[in-house]
Amino acid sequence: MSNSITTTQFQAVISICKNIFELKMSDYGTAWRILRVSSLTDQIYIKANRIRSIQIKSTKMVDEDIENEFVGIINYAAMAIIQLRKGVSDRPDLSENEAPQMFEGVLQEAFQLMNKKNHDYDEAWRNMRVSSLTDIILMKLLRIKQIEDNKGATLVSEGIDANFFDIINYAVFALILLDYKPV
Repeated sequence: MSNSITTTQFQAVISICKNIFELKMSDYGTAWRILRVSSLTDQIYIKANRIRSIQIKSTKMVDEDIENEFVGIINYAAMAIIQLRKGVSDRPDLSENEAPQMFEGVLQEAFQLMNKKNHDYDEAWRNMRVSSLTDIILMKLLRIKQIEDNKGATLVSEGIDANFFDIINYAVFALILLDYKPV
């Protein structure tokens, strides 16, 4: 598969995520700025766990597709990276221009990381199952929770931000494999 195809697919997914982020910001502002990173970790966990539950049960009772949950995972992970960098606020303190710029910047960093890893791993993710991507996202969340419980300290492992970037990329890969097109 050509890297230009991956670039096009990746950019299409993050464009959808950015659009949803901006629409929700119109509805809610930047209320998410009060969330601690651990709260965002738990929010992502809820979404990833729902995806896994539906994949295992093969049925769902809430009328929301897993694709929308992957979009939520991407968006919450980007918010978590922003929170790591800016710190938590006690009020919505980002302007309507600043928040989308920061959000897009994080997604572009994820894109750059994806390109580097795709070079080294030769797009191995294209041969993976979406269920495996879900499991890896859950594993990364458990790693983040452990690092959070350790007050951010690691001995030899990547930090929290690296795990959030991986989560963004795995969720994008899942949406690409699912051929996600919002309705």
